[in-house]
Amino acid sequence: MKRTTLLAALVLALAGCSSAGGSQAQTQQQPQQTQQEQQAGSQARFAVVTHGSAGDAFWDVVKNGAEAAGRRYGVTVTYQGDGDPAKQSQLIDQAVAQRVDGLVVSMANPDALKEAVGKAVAAKIPVVTINSGVDRSREFGALTHVGQSEDVAGRGAGEQLKAAGVTKLLCVIHEAGNVGLDQRCKGAQETLGGTVERLQVDIANLADVSSKVSARLQSDTSINGVLALNPAVAIAARDAIRDTGSKAKLATFDLSADVVSAVKAGEILFAVDQQQYLQGWLPVTFLYLYKTNLNTVGGGLPVNTGPGFVTKDNADQVAKLAEGGTR
Repeated sequence: MKRTTLLAALVLALAGCSSAGGSQAQTQQQPQQTQQEQQAGSQARFAVVTHGSAGDAFWDVVKNGAEAAGRRYGVTVTYQGDGDPAKQSQLIDQAVAQRVDGLVVSMANPDALKEAVGKAVAAKIPVVTINSGVDRSREFGALTHVGQSEDVAGRGAGEQLKAAGVTKLLCVIHEAGNVGLDQRCKGAQETLGGTVERLQVDIANLADVSSKVSARLQSDTSINGVLALNPAVAIAARDAIRDTGSKAKLATFDLSADVVSAVKAGEILFAVDQQQYLQGWLPVTFLYLYKTNLNTVGGGLPVNTGPGFVTKDNADQVAKLAEGGTR
């Protein structure tokens, strides 16, 4: 009996040592895996090429999100933007020539970028599209698309404007050839139940934007709603409404500090928020995960960041966040 007890105790002791040894091995192995992941990440270079230049209130937040994600994961992120599709294509070509490890592209004019994006995919550079071009993203070979459905967002804006009593809407398009902007106007038209008129302006000349909106409001006093598709255009439209004495109600897509202040003041009914910070942060995150762990996100479907709505009810909270450059 004593011998049996001794043997049993010995087996238990050995089992305990084996268990402790296994736990210790696992503990030692985990940091090694993390170190390998960090090493792979620290060597990665991701290029973000959009149709929005630095200095634009909207795209600065996208840039902030991408760069913050780069710092978080220890990867190099470069941001470049140009509203000219030909120049944007050249920037994509440069990134491909530099053999970056991942590419983030906004596609306001997909057809103009098809060849450049195709070169990246052919070079086995993973691509994530953002903001615009969701309908062509998969066709072009991107891993996924990050943004909002412009049709859905437009319909949401139309519903809000209809509830506010708008029956004739002026939809201000600030970039010729931008498919996403046309989709916003089309979506609003589907749910407004009234008339939607498009007005083409040049965002590079905001004084001209105000002038053209003013002229249209003065020539047709039945226009009782204005939908801007950009924060800077929204402020120019606000000035036009004020200067002409129009009673038209104003709404906009996207945020800036000025837009949030105008919402708080009741000068803008609401802003459609696509949470552009996420359009910078998430693509870098997805590319990092693909680089280090071969993860893909979305399952062939886009990852939606909006739409949300900023109104008087939540404008104070959003304003505080906007001061930090994340909204």
